[in-house]
Amino acid sequence: MKLEIKDIRKSFGEKEVLHGVSFSVEGGKALGLLGRNGAGKTTTIRILMDVFHADSGEILYDGRKFVPSNHRIGYLPEERGLYPKRKIVEQMIYLASLRGMKPAEAKESAKKWLSRLEVSQYENSKLETLSKGNQQKVQLAATLVHNPEIVILDEPFSGLDPVNSQILKDVVNELIAEGRLVIFSSHQMSYVEEFCDNIAIINQGEVVLTGELREIKKEYGRNRLMLAAENLSKEALAEKVEREWSGLAKVSGKTKEFLVLELQAGADRRQLLEKLAQSDMIVDKFGGYEPSLNDIFVAKVGEQA
Repeated sequence: MKLEIKDIRKSFGEKEVLHGVSFSVEGGKALGLLGRNGAGKTTTIRILMDVFHADSGEILYDGRKFVPSNHRIGYLPEERGLYPKRKIVEQMIYLASLRGMKPAEAKESAKKWLSRLEVSQYENSKLETLSKGNQQKVQLAATLVHNPEIVILDEPFSGLDPVNSQILKDVVNELIAEGRLVIFSSHQMSYVEEFCDNIAIINQGEVVLTGELREIKKEYGRNRLMLAAENLSKEALAEKVEREWSGLAKVSGKTKEFLVLELQAGADRRQLLEKLAQSDMIVDKFGGYEPSLNDIFVAKVGEQA
């Protein structure tokens, strides 16, 4: 399965909010759809679900025009939508029936997912009586009750403690392993790194970065090194780099544990390693630097902003 979003444009009144958005996602490989608030993620998702119509562009499913009504889509929105004063299992059966399931099949699926997410004891409770974390798990169960082939999760870990987060992690990994098409949107970059093979970063209605996360990290880490010394603070080490090795490297960032150095044009790490060997420094960390997704996101969106 492959879903392709191609050159989608959308305006509200005279303001164009999506300026040719393009990315793709394949079954069995989750896509992280990222962006600051107001970047255009939700509008893109709503076009994908046929809530809004794009002004131009196309969406393809395995090379053919994508018709949302012909596919089972499970959507967990950031703003949750279940009824707080209705019994949980009744709502889930109703939602599954709306999506084509027969009542007996819908009831069986509802009970299965409530059990899988460890909230089956609340099936006859009203949603408003549950904790925020358990409400979130019920919302996910309702998203999956009709066995969707396309799953869109918007901030799914909101309000979950570490134990419940692990349950949800396991479920998301199962969905990916089953070959479902998963789009994962979150500001919690650690979860995106954990699940997603590919990312698309939207900023101000444009895709500013897309591709395989591993290759993007590799590219952003090119010519960057990490360096820490036991006998020098980061501040003293930074001064030493700038004073003595300015022709080889410059300090491009700092973490809690080490400096991030960027090699100057024409320099290589072997030359820097020779300088380290000749110094009185007690090297604690030295090697290639792999940026986090958070680093990449801030750098890319910051540049565009």
